[in-house]
Amino acid sequence: MSAVLTPAPVPAAPLDAIRAGRRRRGLRRAVATAALAVLLVALMAAMLLLGRTIYPVSDVVAVVLGADIPGASFTVGGLRIPRALTGALAGIAFGVAGTTFQTMLRNPLASPDVIGITSGASAAAVVALIVLHWSSGATIVLALVAGIGTAAVIYAAARGGESTGGRLILIGIGVGAMLDAVVSFVISRAAEWDVPVAMRWLTGSLNGAAMSDLPPLAIAVAVLVPLVLVLSRDLRALELGDASATALGVRVDRSRILLILAAVALACFATATTGPIAFVAFLAGPIAARIVGPGGSLVLPAGLFGACLVLGADLIGQFAFDTKFPVGVVTGILGAPYLLYLLIRTSRLGGSS
Repeated sequence: MSAVLTPAPVPAAPLDAIRAGRRRRGLRRAVATAALAVLLVALMAAMLLLGRTIYPVSDVVAVVLGADIPGASFTVGGLRIPRALTGALAGIAFGVAGTTFQTMLRNPLASPDVIGITSGASAAAVVALIVLHWSSGATIVLALVAGIGTAAVIYAAARGGESTGGRLILIGIGVGAMLDAVVSFVISRAAEWDVPVAMRWLTGSLNGAAMSDLPPLAIAVAVLVPLVLVLSRDLRALELGDASATALGVRVDRSRILLILAAVALACFATATTGPIAFVAFLAGPIAARIVGPGGSLVLPAGLFGACLVLGADLIGQFAFDTKFPVGVVTGILGAPYLLYLLIRTSRLGGSS
């Protein structure tokens, strides 16, 4: 009679070690997020203090608090504060939008600037500036509407089947290429005095930032970033796939539509205000993930890092070279090598599978 083999009992999970690991990860995440917030405050202070004229810290603080100081009130209050606030809010919007798309579609290439959404806003803005000769306010509105419309077209064309994310990226890249061709055509037919205005907007720039242009972007960040934070649990579940997310109790269609609308609106509001600052949405999420470590939502760290990236790049563009460069030129230089690395790595992984 053969002996019946019974499986050995499985030892109890080392709960203390698991809890300790969670505490370490949570502490690292909290410390890293706090460090990003401190860095953001330091960069905003540098934006207010540095310039052709360096004012005493006391004067800068007084202007921030509303005092009227000759010279400083115009330079700090009229030029530097709007520039710093615009850069910070745009960076937060780009960072949150980028990491939302990348997480939901499970692809680091799926950021608004790569898949053509910001190209729609850019093409509309160039047409408004060069062909229609609209004001900056009307241009911002048209860029916002065009960006949202471009996202709707891309999403509608990519829906269905099992590889919606991959099709969305490919279709978005194609749509972005067509819109970039429209931009090139319009600029090639423009009068020479119109080209500098359009090019300054297309490169992504904080030059000419004004408090009057801030309310739409500020309201969008104040409303949509908390919405994405509330939906961050659903966002992490969607990263596992639709079937797993449904099993975890997530209403997949509703959550995906809300997240897409929020991310698209954030990217379009930021693009409509500053122009398409290259690669901020693309870089913020992956770099924030390396800083804060695994586990937890990347929405807040990516937003903070996006703001730090925009302000840091603007400071570099203003003061690191003899010639002043728009912030989009600096972020483009920083982001292009990472994009090439990611494309090569993705191609090798795909080829080996």
